Amino acid sequence: MSDQTWIDSGKIVVKNVCLLTLGSCLSALSINGILIPNHFPSGGITGLSLLLHYQFTDLPFVLFYLMFNVPLFAVAWKYVGRRFFLYSIIGLTIFSLCVHFIRLPIPLHDKMLDALMAGILSGTGLAIILKSYGSSGGNDILSVILLKRFSIRLGNTSLAVNSLVVLLSYFLSTLDIILYTIVFLYVNAKVLNVVFMGMSQRKVVLIISDHWEKLSERMLKEFRRGLTIIHGEGAYSHRDEKILYAVITLRDLGRVKDIIRDVDPRAFVVVTETLDVMNPRVGNQPHW
Repeated sequence: MSDQTWIDSGKIVVKNVCLLTLGSCLSALSINGILIPNHFPSGGITGLSLLLHYQFTDLPFVLFYLMFNVPLFAVAWKYVGRRFFLYSIIGLTIFSLCVHFIRLPIPLHDKMLDALMAGILSGTGLAIILKSYGSSGGNDILSVILLKRFSIRLGNTSLAVNSLVVLLSYFLSTLDIILYTIVFLYVNAKVLNVVFMGMSQRKVVLIISDHWEKLSERMLKEFRRGLTIIHGEGAYSHRDEKILYAVITLRDLGRVKDIIRDVDPRAFVVVTETLDVMNPRVGNQPHW
């Protein structure tokens, strides 16, 4: 390998370790600063580990977390890949150290605010971790497997698995604590999706216009991305129609609307969300 290749590889490793560290710090802050002081349950492996920690207070949370992760890492090796497995080992180590050492209290005096802040910190931390080539173990591994194999969004997997653990915690916590926990988990899932997808979320735009040629010209010139012309027919007029079909990012949506208003304010436009897009140039390709 050339010197430049080694340098590039080193930069990739440093970048991923930084993402794992930052995300783990935020997650640890949520666990030690809010969840444990309030005896909030959580979801997934974190939730199971917290429930056991609340019952056996002499044993640290990290011990239970590491114990539950052994079978999950075996699954990660089989279904996701070696790189993800190795980076997840690093991530699990960093996460465990962060949870052990970061014990800053969060000065809030309202349990609803505690639940909201915990969800924001935890969701942001998890999203940052998953932007790396690895994970911190736990639900992350299951979320990545389901995203790659079935295109199930990360936050949706997290919310579903977390809800199952909260049901188990019903027998060990009061109802009001569980309701606060549900708020935490919902905010966590929403923040995870927003931070992870960010402005790269794809939208489908369908445009019917008499000025489709000029619109096509402008969009191809300004966005330099693929555009499809669909041949259609008006059901009432039986007139041939040209429908422009484009997959764009959320950040480009405002500019597309400006172009349409400029070229043909009377154009018929439909904008819809995408569940998943598979293409190296425009898709949200899993990087694990």
